[in-house]
Amino acid sequence: MALAQRGTTFPELVDIMKRLLAPDGCPWDREQTLQTLEPYLIEEAYEVLEAIDAGDAEGHCDELGDLLFQIVFQAELRAVEGKFGIDDVVSAIATKMKRRHPHVFGDVTVKDSNEVLANWGKLKAEEHKEKGIKRRALGGVPVALPALLRAQRIGEKAAAVGFDWPDIQGVREKVLEELGEIDEAVASGDPAQIEHEVGDLLLAASRLSAKLGVAPEDALRSALRRFQSRFEAMEDQVVAAGGEVAKTPLEELDRIWNLVKKAEPVVPKK
Repeated sequence: MALAQRGTTFPELVDIMKRLLAPDGCPWDREQTLQTLEPYLIEEAYEVLEAIDAGDAEGHCDELGDLLFQIVFQAELRAVEGKFGIDDVVSAIATKMKRRHPHVFGDVTVKDSNEVLANWGKLKAEEHKEKGIKRRALGGVPVALPALLRAQRIGEKAAAVGFDWPDIQGVREKVLEELGEIDEAVASGDPAQIEHEVGDLLLAASRLSAKLGVAPEDALRSALRRFQSRFEAMEDQVVAAGGEVAKTPLEELDRIWNLVKKAEPVVPKK
């Protein structure tokens, strides 16, 4: 695969999309709307993440193609409406990236990545002002983001304007406080209050994770991968012995689980 590529094959995909949506094109594609395509866009984005996490370069290439197809698909539907087309999408992002990187495409000098981020925020604020968009400290975080990732982004934005615990100890104490409030909610037997307090705990835990330098979404995804891997290894042992997980006593499952965990390679400390 050639590494020095300039997107010369991109027009082929655009032409394929136009053909699929032509009067004599694909009946399924022609029935789609921006709304029906929404779940596919999200699904393809997550499949890209899965390929990255698996270290699967071939799969990553394939999944990026699927995601790109969704972008071209939506742009072509807008073109049919007469709103914009794929060239407008590419031109807009190219213009934005040049404008927001004056230290690369202009004569601005920066010391480090922190200054780059600060300049980015200022330029974005100027753009919003020009467009008449009211800027809020927590604005710009999509509601549709996974809740844990959204918690991280909102926490970062609140911290950027000084609304944050001064140190890790402070947010750790908040996590413990929220655990105590969950106990109180459970004692009250009020389902709505329990949900409320669990939400507060998760929000505090996400900020603790971020202050420790760990992206909470990434940490949870890693934990889920470990859990599934261990569970399946445990399941394999149970089945190999002629049993079923659902019919195996919890004490035995715990014993096998601990054996599986101990057999895992030791992760070297950085």
